[in-house]
Amino acid sequence: MARRLIPSLNRVLIEKIVPPSKTSAGILLPESSSKLNSGKVIAVGPGARDVSGNLVPVCVKEGDTVLLPEYGGTSVKLGEKEFHLFRDEDILGTLHDD
Repeated sequence: MARRLIPSLNRVLIEKIVPPSKTSAGILLPESSSKLNSGKVIAVGPGARDVSGNLVPVCVKEGDTVLLPEYGGTSVKLGEKEFHLFRDEDILGTLHDD
């Protein structure tokens, strides 16, 4: 049975992007050659409430590519895939292609 996780409050479900460890010619790349810690947003929660009770929506949307902190988040394994849950305020920014 397939499972779908809907994050609660201001949490974001992210699938980390793993950089290639080998070039198309078969040359092995060292781990430090691509240090960018990024991921793709899979699902977002509805947002959190502020002190007045107003809903503050999450800043990212499904499909965004985001920059993540080196440490943090909660690992979640669904089926064979591993995902990470981050709070909205822990995400450092969104990445865009020029």
